[in-house]
Amino acid sequence: MKARRLGAVAAAATLALTLAACGSGSGGGGGAGGDGGLKVGIKFDQPGLGLKKGTEYSGMDVDVAKYVAKELGTSEDKITWVQAPSAQRENLISTGQVDFIVATYSITDARKEKVSFAGPYFVAGQDLLVRADDSSITGPDSLNGKKLCSVKGSTSAQKVKDKFAQTVQLQEFGTYSECLPALATGGVDALTTDDAILAGFAAQPENKGKFKLVGKPFSVENYGIGLKKGDTALCQKITDAIKKMQSDGSLDKAISANLGPANYKPGPGNPPTPAACS
Repeated sequence: MKARRLGAVAAAATLALTLAACGSGSGGGGGAGGDGGLKVGIKFDQPGLGLKKGTEYSGMDVDVAKYVAKELGTSEDKITWVQAPSAQRENLISTGQVDFIVATYSITDARKEKVSFAGPYFVAGQDLLVRADDSSITGPDSLNGKKLCSVKGSTSAQKVKDKFAQTVQLQEFGTYSECLPALATGGVDALTTDDAILAGFAAQPENKGKFKLVGKPFSVENYGIGLKKGDTALCQKITDAIKKMQSDGSLDKAISANLGPANYKPGPGNPPTPAACS
């Protein structure tokens, strides 16, 4: 009897360990998605790219995220959208608060030390948004003495510090939407970030006639999908999804639907060839 009881206990322990092992990979290392759902980081305040209104989410990056999720086996209703401000993106990924981020996330060497990227899926360029009646700013060479607004933790803000620190005054806010009232009232002279983001703001009905895009990009921004560093399995699945979205015309449709109202046309380098995962 004792032998049988010990055998039963051992069998139960073996079964428990087996079940634990089977469940240990949920949501991690390339296993994200499927019936378990996905936590996806996006911007909540970027019209045309990532915007939350009530319970609705819209924008080019939202469309990209939905497409990728579908290719990973997750339906739209199984996506949990997580706000991903520029300065918090690496932390959201490293702490597992998101499975991946699609949020105008420029691929840089510094960021690649902390997270991995799939892509790029889109190429933008840093530009300037000014008041519609302002003819004094015609490009980066006319910024001397001007007040610029950008977002803390963004590549756009860093580029201003690197290139124009001696000639401009930079104000850094938490989100780009916070810069707009300051620009409208003259508190700052220009909002600077990627042209696609600026086009999204300019295209909003409430901003009609208020602002204009200068149209002189002075950087190349490769948008990638950020994920946990070293997760090559998930990276490859997302890369395959990006390639499919490019080839079947879905990405072009997303760009046209979300940025077309601002007469925005993708610049040189589009569509980009995604890099190999490493």
